Amino acid sequence: MKTMKNTTKYIFGTCIALALFVSCDKDFEEINTDPVRLTEIDGTFQLNRAIIGSSPGYNNFTYEEEIVRHMTTPFQGVGSGGNFNQDNRQRTAGNWRDGFQTTIKNLVDGIANIDPESTNLLSMLRIWRAHEFMVLTDTYGDIPYFEAGKGFLEQIPFPVYDPQEAIYDDILKELEEASAALNPAGDAVDQEIMYAGQGVGDNISAWKRLGYSLMLRAAMRLSKVNPAKAQEFVAKAIAGGIMTSNEDNAAIWHDASFRNELGTNLNGGQAPFYYIEREFMDYLQDNNDPRLGRIAVRYIGATSGADQIPENANYDPAEQRGLPQGFDNTTIDPIAISEGLASFFDYSQLDRERLGGPEAPAFMVTYSQTLLLHAEAAFRGWAAGDANVLYQAGIRAHMEQFADWPGDTTISEAEIQAFLDTHALTPGSELEDINTQYWVSAFLNGHEGWANFRRSGFPDIAPNPYPGSELQTEEFIRRLTYPDTERTVNLGNLEAAISRQGPDILDTRVWWDN
Repeated sequence: MKTMKNTTKYIFGTCIALALFVSCDKDFEEINTDPVRLTEIDGTFQLNRAIIGSSPGYNNFTYEEEIVRHMTTPFQGVGSGGNFNQDNRQRTAGNWRDGFQTTIKNLVDGIANIDPESTNLLSMLRIWRAHEFMVLTDTYGDIPYFEAGKGFLEQIPFPVYDPQEAIYDDILKELEEASAALNPAGDAVDQEIMYAGQGVGDNISAWKRLGYSLMLRAAMRLSKVNPAKAQEFVAKAIAGGIMTSNEDNAAIWHDASFRNELGTNLNGGQAPFYYIEREFMDYLQDNNDPRLGRIAVRYIGATSGADQIPENANYDPAEQRGLPQGFDNTTIDPIAISEGLASFFDYSQLDRERLGGPEAPAFMVTYSQTLLLHAEAAFRGWAAGDANVLYQAGIRAHMEQFADWPGDTTISEAEIQAFLDTHALTPGSELEDINTQYWVSAFLNGHEGWANFRRSGFPDIAPNPYPGSELQTEEFIRRLTYPDTERTVNLGNLEAAISRQGPDILDTRVWWDN
């Protein structure tokens, strides 16, 4: 009887255990899934995060805008960089950190996890991925590309660095395929912020025009090193359909929720540090350019940042004075005083309430720049069209673009036409004219202004004469140096890139700049 009872207990206990096991196994996924955490992310949100993360940051003022003489600062320290031709590795890492850790990570992950039938969203991710990789490879040269962003997806923690030529070959392929695949009759992408978020009804077609315009930009990068391939892809881009108006501008529209980092710096602790550079100022003044009256402000009589207040503000283009490069904050004051200014704080600055405002948009790829590249291609015989007509249309587009900045920045039709009446292409100087206007059109997008300057050789600006320059063989900074963190975590692949490309210094030219 005792044995029977024990057997019954054993059978009963076993049944209960089996029942519990089956029950737990059945509901295992539900029980072990956090109900408040995401298990997957909509690719549209990853696209939007990447777009927002693309907005130029502080590095734009430290290097790119300084190199092309748009802006400058005489102050040393954390802001040292292009103003002194110095290798400040705390700042040269800016594009790398923001690009790989935020934008590339989201774009690569979004592409890998998207439903293959979401052709339009996939194409948008591929197009913006091409844009972001252009920023990175134009800045550093050889970089991780084919294996980048795949640390989690494919367990590649130490990606190899790819040659820039191979990177550009793939970027052009990606832009060609992704742009062609966009179809307004396909999947809707109503929550993307680039165009749908700005009320553009047919945002799919707008993305298509962006893709082909970016292809035109990428193709023109090859004008020094592979003119035949440049011409081939210029033709493909124009045939595919490039931007047709300022409504097609690829811009990041900041607001109170996501503010413009350049604007927040200029309206915060960096307010008295940055000034309009003299060569850029002189060019605008010498050409009676109406854009100057919307860009600059001068706090007349200022002897410190405390004097840079609205009561001292002057917006008259004739009263603006650009700060010259080649001086630091101890040597610039005698120059300012000799020029009749109260101090270097009396030089002109970017207006912090308009183009320099914390909610000002950041323009990444524009109709104006696209027209100017088309003008150069037409002049070279790589594309149909009248180079002068396209050139003047590019100037007009940029002047009309000013209406999209906050404040009283709209340039009137009369002002635009008066400028165009005296600014046709000069025979024998067509490439200089076109690319000097590109320099103006790329103001505040330092990456693009610097890249086109290296590619075209224009504008014809003087090298920075600062006596403490760390440049060894070049007159201008040709690339930024790799982050020191790469020497810690990916040394072997980094050294392979350096041995192929050249020394990890500011003088080394990237592939398309040779």
